[in-house]
Amino acid sequence: MSPAHIENWPVTVINGAPSPEILQEIQAVIDAAEDADGNPPFSEQTLVELKSREAGPHSVLVLLTYAPEDASPTVGEDLAGVAVVVLNGDEGVLEIVVHPAYRNDGVGAVLADKLVEVRGLQGIKAWSHGDHEAAADLAASYGYRAIRELWRMRLVRQAPSDLESREAAVYEVPDGVSLRTFVPHQDEGAWLAANAAAFAHHPEQGQLTLADLQARMAEPWFDPAGFFLAVNDRDEILGFHWTKVHPGRAGQEAMGEVYVVGVTPAAQGMGLGRTLTRQGLDHLQDAGLRAIMLYVDADNEAAVALYRKLGFTKWDSDVMYGPVSA
Repeated sequence: MSPAHIENWPVTVINGAPSPEILQEIQAVIDAAEDADGNPPFSEQTLVELKSREAGPHSVLVLLTYAPEDASPTVGEDLAGVAVVVLNGDEGVLEIVVHPAYRNDGVGAVLADKLVEVRGLQGIKAWSHGDHEAAADLAASYGYRAIRELWRMRLVRQAPSDLESREAAVYEVPDGVSLRTFVPHQDEGAWLAANAAAFAHHPEQGQLTLADLQARMAEPWFDPAGFFLAVNDRDEILGFHWTKVHPGRAGQEAMGEVYVVGVTPAAQGMGLGRTLTRQGLDHLQDAGLRAIMLYVDADNEAAVALYRKLGFTKWDSDVMYGPVSA
């Protein structure tokens, strides 16, 4: 099939959340891409927004293109590509996924061109999960450049004794500080306040709302037993480590995640980040998970150094693109 052929494919525009039927089709493309690439093509927040009951034209814009029956001898009338823009006022974050059966033929450009037509690119930034060369080329064709790099780091434990030599130092906690797990219907408000303080300058994590938290708590992977809090003698949250488990898929074993680790400004310098990180790692490893991954901004030197000391190495990266003038 030729690029000229693909340029004639119609693009469906949905202002707001898609129907459950279309959402199921989108999820099938996401799953196919993740199986092919080894990493998810959409961020978790995008998936939350797509499924949110509060989603509307103010928060989500979805573009879909379907391959006609004559586009492939084996695949017909399939959803070939999806573009989603999560909106926040005049700004937005774009993510595009193309089904592996329809790659390298300009499907992403068709979707991007339609976005330019129906909304424009003003205030739009875009993620490439996995830093694909095709995404970099597409971004450059619209005058975008890399403006942020998010690393995925991974720890693979070969034997139970890999990290035991550091255990004693890791579990030291200051006087008046104790560790406990998150209690649903009790700790939401206090945790949101601690999270906002710990990530005041973070473009995504620091903006988490109660609805965002509740959406994650409603997911099958949520387990309060893997959500650790460091609290003072007044039970005020000083830091936290929320872990996550990704089920095995397509020949890949289940994997743990250091989902988010944060320490409030008032508790900085107490060593709680390291303590909480190790607590979560032990929890995941005790659950039988050999591999553990995490996301960290490439320019966060302190966090990268901590994770390297704990045995993590760079796995791959996600890149955010923005206008050259940004």
